[in-house]
Amino acid sequence: MRRRTFLIAMPAALMGCASERVWAPTPDVQRAIYRHDGPPALTLFTVVSNHNGTGGHTALLINGSQRVVFDPAGTFKHPALPERNDVVFGMTEKAVAFYKDYHARVSWHVVSQEVAVSHDVAEAALVKAQEYGAVSQAMCAISTSTIVSGLPGFETVRRSWFPLNVMRDFDALAGVKKDTFYDDSPDSNRTIEAPAVL
Repeated sequence: MRRRTFLIAMPAALMGCASERVWAPTPDVQRAIYRHDGPPALTLFTVVSNHNGTGGHTALLINGSQRVVFDPAGTFKHPALPERNDVVFGMTEKAVAFYKDYHARVSWHVVSQEVAVSHDVAEAALVKAQEYGAVSQAMCAISTSTIVSGLPGFETVRRSWFPLNVMRDFDALAGVKKDTFYDDSPDSNRTIEAPAVL
């Protein structure tokens, strides 16, 4: 994927994420709100090592009355995408593509697992994500699985501290659509150019 314009710091290790309380101003959030015309859905993102297959990060894309990504203890940032305590607003198609490209490196790939849900389930997920609060280091999987396991139809997704466990439980859900994204950007490259417009 071609990258340009903004330089954004890329972590040396994806697991090195710390809790950070961020609260974007209301006007910024309102300007960024994006309503995707696709059906309501939840998409689990899992960052997986190309070296040993371990999980490095878990996040949840929620498409309801608006589309956001719950990126617990994540490092993903873009000036056009305001954040409130690990909920990133304005997840357009370009923003989602950039999110995956940001995490994929020569050492990591990103697995996406999309599950169609009802409007009510999507809205419940939006509320839970926004109420969860800032997530501490290494708690991405447990926070995401806690939110998901409390939703109707996701009772079989167990609460877990490990990204691969959550990914396996998503694999067993009915109608899951799976995609894998690879990128050959070197790990030594500590910056990534982001698109100016998302």
